Amino acid sequence: MIRSHLLIFILLIPTLSMGAPVFPDDKDMLYEYRIAQLNKLSPIVLDYNADVRRYIDLYTGLRKADMARIIGLSKLYFPIFDEALDRYSLPLELKYLTIIESGLNPLAVSKSGAVGLWQFLLSTSRLFDLEVSSYIDERRDPFKSTEAACRYFNYLNNTYHDWQLVLASFNGGPGEVRKAIGRCRGETNYWKLRPYLSEQAKNYVPAFIAAFYLMNFYSQHGIVPVIPEYEYRGLDTLHLRYAVTFNQISSFIGMPVDRIRMLNPVYRRDYIPERQPWSILVLPAELVQLYLQHETNILGYSKAPLDYHMMMQQSDNTEGKSRIIHVVQPGEFTHKIAMQYNCTLENIRAWNRMEGYEVKAGQRLVIWIENSRE
Repeated sequence: MIRSHLLIFILLIPTLSMGAPVFPDDKDMLYEYRIAQLNKLSPIVLDYNADVRRYIDLYTGLRKADMARIIGLSKLYFPIFDEALDRYSLPLELKYLTIIESGLNPLAVSKSGAVGLWQFLLSTSRLFDLEVSSYIDERRDPFKSTEAACRYFNYLNNTYHDWQLVLASFNGGPGEVRKAIGRCRGETNYWKLRPYLSEQAKNYVPAFIAAFYLMNFYSQHGIVPVIPEYEYRGLDTLHLRYAVTFNQISSFIGMPVDRIRMLNPVYRRDYIPERQPWSILVLPAELVQLYLQHETNILGYSKAPLDYHMMMQQSDNTEGKSRIIHVVQPGEFTHKIAMQYNCTLENIRAWNRMEGYEVKAGQRLVIWIENSRE
C-alpha cells in the first residue's frame, strides 16, 4: 500500500455527507457539460454525479482560498510533472492528483508519515530508490518523487488497464482494489466497487475529477490565482561537490533562508551534504552568477556551533518566529509546554520575564514558534 492514511488537505471526507439527495439544477447541467468536454480530451474517464458536485462546491466555497494558492503554485510544479508524465507516455492529467495528495506542498506530511508532493511512505519510497536519510528526503524532491510516481502509475496501469482503478489504487494500494473486486464478484467498474472501498478511496476519484474541473474552469468561479514568488522557468540549478548550509548561502547572496528552503525541499536540516557525484542547489536564475562569484567566500565561511552558554544568552531571541499565546491548562508544567512548542525552559522564562520556571493554570504565556516551512 502507498499509505494507510492519506494526508487530507483538500479531501475533506468527514464534511461530505454521501448519499444525501441532490436535485439537478442549472449548475449541474453546466458542470456536466464542461466535464463532458474535458472527458473528450482525456484517457481518464471523467464522470459527473452528485459526489463530484459536492467536491466542486467544496473547492469553490470553503476551499476557494486554498485553490487560489494551489493554482498559483501549479506554475512552479506542473511543468516538472508534465515533462515526467510525457516521458513515460502517461496522461498529463495525473498531475492533478498532487492537489488532493499534498496541496502542492513538498513538505506535506500525513498522520501516517507519508511525505511530499505525491505522499510516499518510507517503505514505499525504498521500492522506487528514493533516498531518505537524516539530511536528505527525496520524497520531497519534486523531480525524483515525480519519477517514482510515474513508475508506480505504469505498474498500476499494467495491472488494471483502467485509470479510475489506477487512481483508487494509488490512494489505497492495489491490494485494497483487488479485495474490492473480489468482494464484488469480479466487478471492475469503480463506481460499483465504491461500497467495498475505504472511505478515502471512495472519495478519491470524485475529488480528482473535481480538481481536474477546477484547474480548467477556475476563472469562471471567480478564483484568482495567487502567483508564487518563483516560477519554474525562472529557476536554475547548480551542481555542488561540497557541503554547505542554507545560512552560508543566504549570507552571501542575500536570499532569505526560507526562500532557499522552499526551492530546495529535499534537504531536511537546511544543510546540503557532500554527495556523489554531486548535490543540486536550486536558485532563481538571476542569483546563480552571484553565487558563483562568492563561491570561494561561501566555502571559507564558518560559524561556531551553538553551545549551552550561547543558547542561554540567546534565549530571548524571536527572529524568524511568530508570537502566540498559550493558556496554561490544569496539570501542565513548563517542561511539557516547552516540548509542545519545541523550545526550552529558558526561552519561556525569557519571553515572559519570569523569575523562575513555575506556572499555574490559567496563566497566559507568550510563546514564539518557528515560522511555517511551507
